[in-house]
Amino acid sequence: MKILFVDLETEWRGGQNQALLLLTALNARGDTAELVAVEGSALGRRAAAKRVKVHFVGEYAARVLAAAKIFQQTQNRAFDVVHANEAHAVTAAWLAGAQRRAVFLISRRVGYPLSKGRVALARYKAAQRIIAISQWVAERLAASGAPEEKLVVIYEGVEVRALPDAEARKRARVRWGVAEETVLLGSVGVLLPDKGHELLIRALALLRVEFPDCKLLLAGAGPGRVMLEQLAAELGVSEMVVFAGFVADIETVYTALDGFLFPSFFEGLGTSLLAAMSYEIPSVAFNCCAFGEIIENGKSGLLVETGKVDEIVKAVSQLLRDREFARAVGQAARARIVEKFSSTGMVEQTLTLYRELCER
Repeated sequence: MKILFVDLETEWRGGQNQALLLLTALNARGDTAELVAVEGSALGRRAAAKRVKVHFVGEYAARVLAAAKIFQQTQNRAFDVVHANEAHAVTAAWLAGAQRRAVFLISRRVGYPLSKGRVALARYKAAQRIIAISQWVAERLAASGAPEEKLVVIYEGVEVRALPDAEARKRARVRWGVAEETVLLGSVGVLLPDKGHELLIRALALLRVEFPDCKLLLAGAGPGRVMLEQLAAELGVSEMVVFAGFVADIETVYTALDGFLFPSFFEGLGTSLLAAMSYEIPSVAFNCCAFGEIIENGKSGLLVETGKVDEIVKAVSQLLRDREFARAVGQAARARIVEKFSSTGMVEQTLTLYRELCER
């Protein structure tokens, strides 16, 4: 089977990680998976490094250039599937008429409603299937006009690696300047207002009354960093907040943590939450979006009322006071990821969908 992926995002986020997992897995199985990407993009570079064939287009007028590239590559039905991995890719594939020469699939990772414009909706109606990364995203799509009969939910997945040993944890903590006896909480994500990092700094200031050795590690870059640094200074916790910036070897973050906090207000699913759970890290998230599809509250994690700092403090305090409970939550979290949110499962379900549609 030959699959042409299209992703015109330049930055590295969860959707690009999923694309790379799928591309490499398909090629490893003997299928042919190639990529149309923007020159200099994070996904394009990483895919090429893993020997995936990448068809690069310029960043200026990327959708038009990508449409021409897709049209060129799909002539004479050279590919069985064209899979658009984000919104700009959807436009490019539709402009290229990919749906007339291959099975056309769209991945939708955000909960924003579709535009009501006739052309905007036509792009999604042209697809054979629209893959939503959560039931919550699927419901939002249906409510905004996407054809329900074309919607299918395939959860994003993460690699379930062997758990790090004590030596790996020690090295990770040395990297972030954290002593072994220090309680280290963490969050991974772009530093934007809707990611909720401000609430974590406020929660940290309150937690330190009972847990004075508690620290917070924020992994991720973004325009919100300056405001967060100012807030930490105002609350007197600057020395207790580690701003790690973008971390390429992100496993060194998860390996160092005692607890993971995911205070996002608006997320299609949340691959950093999935990753943390796969490391047996007890995690806390808001009870909104798709987080209830991931976490079984009180078993594989804790869900708290959205936007409430005191609820974050209460949940974290429960985990820190009862380490046996925290350990059990972490173990159940990893089991949950193995069962429902592994990258292996995501690849298998996607490949099954490809085959079913191609056979038809």
